[in-house]
Amino acid sequence: MKTFKLKSIFLTLAIAAMISYSAVAQRVVKGTVYREGKVAAGVTVEVHKSSEVFRTSFDGLYEIKVPDKAKYLKFTFIDDARKVDIETNTSDVIDFSFDGVIPEAVEVSESGAILKTSAELIAAKDKDFMSSYTLEKQFYDQKDYKSALGMWRKLYRTYPLSTINIYLHGINIYQNLIEGTNDHKLKDLYIDTLMHVYDRRIKHFDQKGYILGRQGTDYLKYKLDNENITDDQRKPILLKGYKYLEESVKLQGLESEAPVLILLMQSTRGLFGLGELGKEKVIENYDIASKIISSALQKDATNNNFIIARDNIEQVFQSSGAADCEALISIYTPKFDQVATNLEDLKKMIRLLDRQNCDASPLYAKAAEKLYQLEPSAEAAYNMARMYIKAEQHDKAQDYYKLAIDSEKDPLNLSKYYYEMATLNFTSNPQTARTYLKKSIENNPNFGKPYLLLGDLYAHNSKSYGENDFERSMVFLLAVDYYAKAKKADSSVEAEANEKIALYSKYFPVKEEIFFNGLTVGQTYSLGGWIGESTTIREKR
Repeated sequence: MKTFKLKSIFLTLAIAAMISYSAVAQRVVKGTVYREGKVAAGVTVEVHKSSEVFRTSFDGLYEIKVPDKAKYLKFTFIDDARKVDIETNTSDVIDFSFDGVIPEAVEVSESGAILKTSAELIAAKDKDFMSSYTLEKQFYDQKDYKSALGMWRKLYRTYPLSTINIYLHGINIYQNLIEGTNDHKLKDLYIDTLMHVYDRRIKHFDQKGYILGRQGTDYLKYKLDNENITDDQRKPILLKGYKYLEESVKLQGLESEAPVLILLMQSTRGLFGLGELGKEKVIENYDIASKIISSALQKDATNNNFIIARDNIEQVFQSSGAADCEALISIYTPKFDQVATNLEDLKKMIRLLDRQNCDASPLYAKAAEKLYQLEPSAEAAYNMARMYIKAEQHDKAQDYYKLAIDSEKDPLNLSKYYYEMATLNFTSNPQTARTYLKKSIENNPNFGKPYLLLGDLYAHNSKSYGENDFERSMVFLLAVDYYAKAKKADSSVEAEANEKIALYSKYFPVKEEIFFNGLTVGQTYSLGGWIGESTTIREKR
């Protein structure tokens, strides 16, 4: 999967702390510190009437909490200390310069920028551009981002239209800065800058849909990378990231990138859980993402990016809580005619209804019949069988199961079909049920349910076997054999298997009965008749 490298420039992140009346009111102030016209690293920032202290990064950034009654900020560099009044300055962004001159804030204004391409600048022999770009590129290529940053800032501020490399480099530089710090305050400032680089790249080099996808991906990736984040903090982050991704997918359509689709669904689920989106939106976004993925896999069925995206999105949707039976029926019923015109959409709808146990609904029946008309495949026949089971028309259900089995190539599906056929014959025709269960196991030895049902089948019919209680007790031995096989093959049925083992072990023969019948513990015993299997004699404990 592509590694998404995305970076940006500046620092605006106003967090007004709303505190209860009993607490001390405070705000958060941030900004950039300069010396001699350059950003100043290592400057200590302190607040009047507070123990808060912050030391600026090499990018000159700071962020600090300010109590309501504080009168000034104090900036100290070695032996030079200056104070800035904050009683009358209520802004949450306060830049400071030891020289009294603050360079133009390029994140806010492009006044004075030279809007020429690199070709035009080179033709005009702009030595400042050429030398700045050469130096920046040398440091950048060496991954010396700290040294490259000064020249990069100059290029970004003065020559924003010169080359797209300014934005590619800026994205990588700020991504590196974000990933290189554990200071969440500083990380937030870097993320703000990263987002600004993306915005400016769109402004000067377009590709809006594509860039918004990368922007939203980075925003959510970095803003949510905090194990202490609360739901109140998570909500605005998800909303903002979701808007980036939603617009990206609208603009990109079938060209949307796989990770963008994954994050769109993950943020959709998150916002649904927080009450910000309804079930209809969750299903709508699932439909959109699924269609894009389906289109990509039709072009290249081996595309691992979209295979991963498909599996991830399915899991997210199923776990979202939005895909319940009632919601699916209310959403799909009015648009059935539209869905039914597209075979893949129809199949997807049926699968969704099936997973949420909606196969008894009139909508499912209508969809199953339509699918079988359009494509009398194994899947369509299986859907018809399920429909007739719900209608308690078991003969018709078995006819469609047989059609599904005749057309199916996938052994896992065959195992499921045979198992369900066996359930239909469990009471009325145990020998036929036994045959189907054996075929189910043959097609998928790791499917635990047919082993359990085969054990149940033998235990249920034990009274009709043999001529005495001892011979009938041998059937329980065989049933327990299958329960043991079930939990060995499939851990998901282990608890149920153990319950059945405990229940039916009570009917094992005692040692005296085994001896009386001329047998010994550990001896192989063959059960004849329609069962036709062997077990090992064990005594009741």
